[in-house]
Amino acid sequence: MANESKVLKLTIATPEGILYDGVVDSVKLPGTKSAFTVLPLHAPIISSLDEGTVTYTNGEDSKDVIIKGGFVQVKNNEVSVCVEV
Repeated sequence: MANESKVLKLTIATPEGILYDGVVDSVKLPGTKSAFTVLPLHAPIISSLDEGTVTYTNGEDSKDVIIKGGFVQVKNNEVSVCVEV
């Protein structure tokens, strides 16, 4: 596995269940004030999310999840996203 400081642990949860739980290189989120990207070693943050697209990448692979809104917490290279889809 890659150096722990170089990867993010991402969990995307909805009221229906877990959409994704794994390791990624980056996550782009539709923040309420503006979209932002989370990379490894990101400062801790809690933010509300607007309707839009959550995009996560792992190497060359990129996946999109269209959301209606939600919240995100980033802490210690762990990104926890709770959304409505």
